[in-house]
Parts: sequence; C-alpha cells; structure tokens
Amino acid sequence: MSFSSIARCCAGAGLALALAACSQNADAPAENSAVSEAYAVIIAGTPVGYMNVDRTGDEVAIDYDYKNNGRGPGFKETLTLGEAGAPVAWSIAGNTTFGNEVKESYALKDGEATWSDAAGEGNAAVGEPTLYISQFGSPYAAFIQANALLKDGDRTMPALPAGELRLAEMETLTVSGEGGDETITTYALSGADLDPEYFILDDENKFFAFMTPRFITIRKGYEGEEERLRNLAADYGAARYEEIQARYARRYDGRVRISNVRVFHPETLDMSAPVSVVIEDDRIAAIEAADARGENETVIDGAGGSLIPGLYDMHGHMGDDDALINVLAGVTSVRDMGNEINVLEPLRDKIENGVLAGPRISMSGFIEGESETNNSTGELATNEQEAVDLVRMYADRGGYHQIKVYSSVKGEWVPAMAAEAHRLGMRVAGHIPAFSTPDEMIEAGYDEITHINQVMLSWVLGPEDDTRTLARLTGMAKFADLDLQSEKVQHTIDLMVDNGIVVDPTTVIHEFGLLGRNGETRIGMTDYVDHMPVGVQRGSKVALLNVANDEEDAAYRAAFDKVIETLTMLHDRGIFLVPGTDMGGAFELHREVELFQRFGFTPAEALRRATYDMADYLGFDDRGAIEPGKLADFLLVPGDPTDDLKAIKTIALVSRGGTIYFPSEIYPEFGITPFTTIPDVSGQ
Repeated sequence: MSFSSIARCCAGAGLALALAACSQNADAPAENSAVSEAYAVIIAGTPVGYMNVDRTGDEVAIDYDYKNNGRGPGFKETLTLGEAGAPVAWSIAGNTTFGNEVKESYALKDGEATWSDAAGEGNAAVGEPTLYISQFGSPYAAFIQANALLKDGDRTMPALPAGELRLAEMETLTVSGEGGDETITTYALSGADLDPEYFILDDENKFFAFMTPRFITIRKGYEGEEERLRNLAADYGAARYEEIQARYARRYDGRVRISNVRVFHPETLDMSAPVSVVIEDDRIAAIEAADARGENETVIDGAGGSLIPGLYDMHGHMGDDDALINVLAGVTSVRDMGNEINVLEPLRDKIENGVLAGPRISMSGFIEGESETNNSTGELATNEQEAVDLVRMYADRGGYHQIKVYSSVKGEWVPAMAAEAHRLGMRVAGHIPAFSTPDEMIEAGYDEITHINQVMLSWVLGPEDDTRTLARLTGMAKFADLDLQSEKVQHTIDLMVDNGIVVDPTTVIHEFGLLGRNGETRIGMTDYVDHMPVGVQRGSKVALLNVANDEEDAAYRAAFDKVIETLTMLHDRGIFLVPGTDMGGAFELHREVELFQRFGFTPAEALRRATYDMADYLGFDDRGAIEPGKLADFLLVPGDPTDDLKAIKTIALVSRGGTIYFPSEIYPEFGITPFTTIPDVSGQ
C-alpha cells in the first residue's frame, strides 16, 4: 500500500474553486456556441489520463480522469454560469483517488450561496464578489477563478466558507505545439491551502495548464512542453521556500544558549533537572546549569520547557513543500522511501547547503517493475537483470542506504536484487510484490517490510488477488475476522523474528483509511485542525476510502482494531517497529508516534523510538540525543511529552544543526495560526 503525501492524493482537487459572485462577466463562449477543449494529464513524464471540457453558451461539462499506481480520481462536473459569468449551479460526481464517492453541489440564488460536500452542508449570504472553495473538481476551475480575480483591482477576494483568495502573476513565456506557438502567462493562486497552486492561461485568458513539480494537466498538442512547465512549478515553489528560509532562519554569531530547559534523555527515558544547552556552530557544545551565562552569547529563554531530540519520519517522499513544514514540526530527519532521482538529490543538496530549510534526508533507491499499473515514481525494470542493474546504479550514485522494492517487481527477481544490495552494503525494504507473500520475500532477503497491511494481506487474500489495485486497501476489511493465532499468521511472525525483520507500519495512514468518514474530522487531526487554513480544515472531514454501508463501516473499524492487535503482537515478540507516515510527515508524524502507545509503548518509549532508536537504526552516532558533541537537532515544547505526547505538537523552537526556527513566526506564511509564543531572545 504505497500512499503519497495526502496533499498529492488528488492532484488538482484543491484547485477546484467556483466563482460565487462577480461584478463582471467571465470570458465565455458566445450564446449557444459550442467549444470543446481537450487536455492531457501527465505524471512525471508519463501520460496517465485526460480532461475534456465542453461548453455551450453558459453550460459547461467537464470529464476528468487519471490513473497512476492502480488508482486515481475520476470526476464529471456540470456548471451553469450566470449573467456575471459566475456559476449559479455546479455539481461534481465521481470518486477520489482511493475510491471515496464524490457528490458535491453548489448553488447561488438571490444572493444566497448554498453548498453540500463530504464535509457537510453550508450556506452564506453573498453581498460582494466572493469565491467559493470546493473540495473536489478538476483543474479547469482555474479558468473561472482567474477571470474573476484578474478583473478585481487588487486580485484578492473573500472566500467561502472562510478566508480569501489571492492571485499573483508570475511570468509570461512562449510555448510550442501542434497548434503553433502560444504566449502563456503563469499564475499563483493562494489562500485555500498551505501552499499556492500554479496554473497557466493563454493570451486570451483561456485555461492552458495546471502544474506541480510532478503533475500537469496541459492542453492537448503541447505535451512536449510538460517537463519544462512542471519545472517552472518546482522553481516557483523553491523560490518561495528559499525566500522564507532567508527571512526566518536564525543563524546567530557565536555561541547560542537555550536556558532553563529540561532535557529528555532517550537512553534512560527520563527528563533532566533544569539546565541550559549551549550550541556552537552545528553542534551541542555543553550542558550547564540553568542560569549559567557566558560572554558574547545569544540567550534564548526556554521558560522551563522540554528539549527533545529531533524527530524522525521513517517513511517520507520528500519535496520542497514538505521540507520546511517538517522542520517546523520538529522533524529534523526523514527517510525518503521513494522518489525521482532528479527531485530527491537536488533537494537534499539544497537543504544541506542551507538554501532551503529541511530535514536531514536518508535516501532509498526506488525500484518498480513495468506493468499496466506501475507507479510512475522511481526507476522501472522489465526483467531481473535490469532490476539488479538498478541496484548497482543506486549504489554507484552514493548516499542510498537501501533499495525499496515496489509492487510490480516480480517476486522471483528479489533474491538476486537482495543479494546484490547486501553485497554492496545496502539494506532491502519494500512492499510485498503482487502475487507474492511476506514469507517468500523474507526468505528472498528482505530486511524490512513497508506498511503493516502488506504483511497482513497475504493472511486474508488469495494468490490470485492483485495487490497493485485498490484491493490492497479494500481487502483490509477482511482483517476483521482474522485469527491471529492461526498457523499461517504465526508462521509469518516466526519468520520475521528469526530473520530480524523490521516493520515500517505507517499506522497513521491505516487509521485514516479505516476510520476516516465523510463529515467527521479525522481523529488524528482534532488537536490542531482549528489552526489550519480552510482547505485543510475541510479536507480533514473527507474519508480516504468509500464506505458503502453500516456493515462495511463496522468491518473497517474492526479491521483497524486488528491492525493494532497485530502490531501489539509484533512488538511483544520483539519485532522492531519504526515510525513513518507516508503522509508528508510533520503533524502526521506526531500522530504516528502517539499511535505507538496503542501497541505497548509508554510516551517516553515512543519518543525514544522516534529519536535515538532511529538514529541508531540508520547508523548515525552524531544525532538522536542532546549531548555534547552531537548535532544540535532538537525541539523545544512548553509541556512535558513524557507525560502527554500531545505536547510535541506545541513547538516554540526548533534547532536544525544550530540554525534556529521559531514556528510561530513562520506558520502565518502557510495560513496556520501559531500554537505558542515566540521565546525571548537576548544578547547579540
């Protein structure tokens, strides 16, 4: 079960905004004229779907669908535009990436806006030009937003259900395609979510493309420009984060003292008496008395809070948009579990050179087999020799501590892949390839299994079931009746114990998938969702999977209980579990660490597992604890997370190698309301 960062699950969905009221007419076809527009959907250079738009007068019909890695969203939209060019009726029907049913509607009548979606129903009086933020829909909505915002004086409008939307012009350039040269202009739309969305209009202000660094919806005939335009989105995002880094990263001259703090000692699982921690360059220089002072120091008042070693997310897929948010959440190290080489390596270099804020990245070499449902991420092999050659390629590049085997790799290739990886000093982790079993992969040379459902599915599915499809998600409903004492289950667990197999359970995403329900705030977000921008708040009430009826609801809930029971059994048997999210880390990593308490960890043990244990597991002796000589990677929280793990959500300061970040002064850049005050700083 490979999940992308949830922010990427439905690329383009966050851009589905409709005009609720506008004082001027959006550019529309002449009355009764018919216009058809066709667009290609491409992920990382691979065509995966389409978007077709038909407009007749004020009526618009959109058919949007793509599939990658055996799954993807599909929507059909119908809109009626009013006299001002604003939608007066809009419906969206279809499914999200993971199969959740979409039924959304919006209407504007007599100055009253009403809407219904997965989060619930809403209404508001509309007395001025206002934009409605939808949950779902296609990237084509950018056409409507742009026309409204371009005609507004400051290109800013209030939004429903809350907030405002802002449009910024980026640059104008020329592209070439089957339709000839086109002059296009790129734009950034912000306010609905943590990050801006980037899209393109042509010189007639018609929709041309919507893009992220990996994803693009682009006008048919101009597919040859897709990589160039995706790179523009990457450049815009990088420039934004570089500017934030330059403005907010605090690099003080001389020594920095964090005074009056209690330090968490992961090896002994206790908190120190009040002390002060001194940083020099990127290292911890000393731990001294709480009120000690030195000459020419910068002193940051810890106010009696807790200093915790930097956290690890052991299942990330890093991008510019994840990097800073993770650091602000105290996640100073991430193990990337699969990415494009041309994304991951330059990102890592920028972070290490201080151009971007981001965690320390341990890289995994992603290897996938070629199939109709293969993942577009990483490197593809068509036979065993190509797969082994890819193992060597990653080793030759340097910096990759392991390979990750994905679902379309053929199980019979794995013994040769694992043998070569081990010969080259690399570990082997991954999914259980389709039509294979955990037992076979353990015997083939796996060191670690990715996602707990990848372990459990072989206990409930047959050899003919294709786990490259949504069956690897919907099949989890069968966990409810699983007998964990059965011979099949116990044989796998015995093999895991005997071979020292590590499990990366990604519990938080199973909680989301199995317990998330439309209209209910996801349990893992309840502690912080009110601080988030409106798009995140509404997204917190959208389920990952479709739940058809009460019987299925009960089965999924019982299945999650069985996941927890299984992980408890693994923990009791001494199987090493590592905290990872596959959901972008940051606040999701906080929840993952909390969930470790469900299968037997105390708060202090869970903190140790997310800090010291992960540094040790990855072979780093210069991090994972707050001790003289170690890297100055730590976070400051007002509370005591050894008493209540939820305290790690309220972070006053993060040090990443001696560079200091105060989350409360940076969060507003993302539309996040700060959680705590900024510490007092004195001295230089």
